[in-house]
Amino acid sequence: MIKTSRTLVILGAGGDLAARLLLPGLGQLLSADRGIELELIGVDFAPMTDAAWRKRVTTAFTLGGAHADRVTSTVASSRYVQADATSAIDLERILSSCGSPPALYCALPPHIWKGTVAALSTIELPKGLTLAVEKPFGTDLASAQALNRTLEKLLPENRIQRVDHFLGKSTVLNLLGLRFANRIFEPMWNADNIARVEISYDEVLGLESRAGYYDSAGALVDMIQSHLLQVLALVAMEPPSSLDADDLRGGMAQALRATSIWNGNPIEASRRARYTAGTIGGRAFIDYAKERGVEPKRQTETLAEIILEVKNWRWAGVPFILRSGKALADAAKGITITFKDVPHLPTGLTGHPTPAAVRIGLSPETLEFDLNINGAGSPFELDHIVMAAEFAQGDLNAYGEVLAGILNSDPTLSVRGDVAVECWRIVEPVLRAWRKDEVPLDTYRAGSNGPASWRKRAIPPRVG
Repeated sequence: MIKTSRTLVILGAGGDLAARLLLPGLGQLLSADRGIELELIGVDFAPMTDAAWRKRVTTAFTLGGAHADRVTSTVASSRYVQADATSAIDLERILSSCGSPPALYCALPPHIWKGTVAALSTIELPKGLTLAVEKPFGTDLASAQALNRTLEKLLPENRIQRVDHFLGKSTVLNLLGLRFANRIFEPMWNADNIARVEISYDEVLGLESRAGYYDSAGALVDMIQSHLLQVLALVAMEPPSSLDADDLRGGMAQALRATSIWNGNPIEASRRARYTAGTIGGRAFIDYAKERGVEPKRQTETLAEIILEVKNWRWAGVPFILRSGKALADAAKGITITFKDVPHLPTGLTGHPTPAAVRIGLSPETLEFDLNINGAGSPFELDHIVMAAEFAQGDLNAYGEVLAGILNSDPTLSVRGDVAVECWRIVEPVLRAWRKDEVPLDTYRAGSNGPASWRKRAIPPRVG
C-alpha cells in the first residue's frame, strides 16, 4: 500500500463540530488503515494545553470506534496551537510548522472562515495545501458566486473541498452501484416509466440549541439546498464513464443545470410550515417561535417541500419532490422512485394493484421493492408485496469518507464550485416568494406528520 503523509490542521478544534463529527471520523479513518500517515494540529482561539487536547482527541477517537493501537502514534504526536483563524501572521506560523503537505479544515462558521480565506490570500501558501470549508457556501446566489471567485484566486478547484457530509454517506454512494451496476434499472430509469421521484429527510429532532444558525437558514436552505439537491443529482445524472472526480461531479453538474422549479412557479410548487408545541416519544417540544434564540418575525420554516423538474430528454415531465422537516412523527429519510401503472392490466386479474416502486432508505440504510404478484388463494387476485434488503455498511462514517478525500487530495466527494452555485440558483425563486409572503407559513403540531392540509396534494399539470 502506498503511504500518504499529510498534516491535518483543524481550525475551530475546540468546537462541537470537531468533537462530535470530525475527530470521531478521523479516528475511524486511521483505524481503517487507508495508508495515511498523519500529523494532527488543533487550532482555536481559547487556551488549551497539549495534554488536554490529546485527551480530547482520544475521547473523540474512542467515540468513533477507533482502535487505540492504530492511532496511538497520531495522538501522541498531536499538538494544540492557540491562534486566531483570521490572522495572516498566525496562519503563516502554523502552516510553516507542518512537516508534510497540509490540509486546512475550517471547522468554523462561514462568517469566520471567510476571514480565514481573506488572510490566506495575503501570505505565501505551502505546496500541496488543501483547503476544506463547511456549508453553507454563501447565503444566496450572488454571495455563492462571489465566494467562488475569492476561492478560485486562492487555490485551484481540485485543492478546494466544499464539504457536504451527505456525499460521504454510504447509502448515497450505494445509489451509484444500484443504478450503474445493474442492467435491470437503466432501461426503466426515465420519464417513459417513472411517475415521480421523492427525496425526503424528515427528523424527529427539533431545534436542538441551533437557533444561531438554523433560524437564519430554515429547512429549505439547511437541508434541501445544502444536501438533498446533491442526492437529486445522483438520481438524475447520466451514467458516468468512471467515478473519478471530473466524471462524477461533471455528471452531477449537468443534471443540476437542467433542474428548476416545476413550471417555473415557486408559489404553486413550494410549501412551508413551522412546528408548534407537541410531544414526540414522551419528550415535550415547545412552540418553535418560543425557542431560545428564535426571532419569530423571521418566519423561519421548520418543514419545507418543493417540486422540481429536470428539463432534459430522460426526465421531461417527471416531478421531483424534495421535502425536509423537524419535530415530525417519523424519521422518514430516503428516496422513493414510483413507476407508472402498467399500460394495460389483463382482464381477469383482480385485487388492488399499486404502482411498483423502489425505496432507498438513507437512515436506516435499506433497499425495498414494492411489487404486485399473484397472491394466496385465487391465482387471479393480485397482492402487494415488499422485497427488502439491507445495504452493507462501509468501514467509515460520512465524515471519515470526507476526510479520506481531503487527506488524499481527492475532491470526488466534495461539492464543485459550479454545483454550489446551481443549488442556490434552483431555490432562489422559492426564497424570493417566501420573503414576499406569497406562500403561506402553515403550522403543524410537533409529533405530527406535518400540516393536515398537506396530506393530499395534486401535482400541478406541467406547462410546456
